Amino acid sequence: MRPRPPINGRGILSGTGLIVMGLTATLAALIFPIWSYSDRSGTGVDVLSAQTVSTQYGPLSALDQEFITKVRLAGLWELPAGRQAEEKGTTQAVRTAGRHLVEGHTFLDERVRDVAQKLSLALPNEPNDQQKQWLATLNAAQGVDYDRQFANILRLAHGRVFSVVAQVRAGTRNVLVRTLADDANTTVLDHIKILEATGYVDFDALAQDLAAGSTVPTTGSPAPPGPVVDPAPALPVAPDPVPSYTLPPAASTPLPSQSRNP
Repeated sequence: MRPRPPINGRGILSGTGLIVMGLTATLAALIFPIWSYSDRSGTGVDVLSAQTVSTQYGPLSALDQEFITKVRLAGLWELPAGRQAEEKGTTQAVRTAGRHLVEGHTFLDERVRDVAQKLSLALPNEPNDQQKQWLATLNAAQGVDYDRQFANILRLAHGRVFSVVAQVRAGTRNVLVRTLADDANTTVLDHIKILEATGYVDFDALAQDLAAGSTVPTTGSPAPPGPVVDPAPALPVAPDPVPSYTLPPAASTPLPSQSRNP
């Protein structure tokens, strides 16, 4: 029997086969970019949702979580620094600044621990290396040098965190973080003003440090020639009234003379 001749229009190279192959290639070209970028960060909606978790109080971003940690860290070193200033400060203005630190961070620490518990976040229990270095510097300082170091180190630290608070407050979508940022803003501003009221803040060095992003405050620059003269005692600057936060009464933290003379 003679072999049957091929039938036109059949086979992979036929017209129908070519059409099918073309459609398959087109579909693959459309699917490949979706598959190849689906697991990459920084594309599309992923920019907004990266490291953001959902909570009953609203989305919690990575910046929100970092801010909560920073509030806790601030209390871990500024509370002991404030208590120390109440004892070691040589002027009433420095001792008053210490009291404001104690009262403000006692309040904020209670607030941040409550927020962290509601959001199921773990908090640090000791200062970071930078803050430990600052505490060591204050521990070693005495007299007028202590007053100057205290005012400048604490003013530098508060100036840095002030911009972070503003950024978080402007962008957070979490109700708890928004309220915490309000309280932190009031407390930090009060501390900035009361530290400046000591008369020891070196604003020129402060501007240089903040502009350069330095991690160590330049408070050890040589003093000008002549005897060291203490600044005139400055009156404490009261915080601006804000409904969400008011400084606790002074009686909540006994003055050094009261604690030594029961």
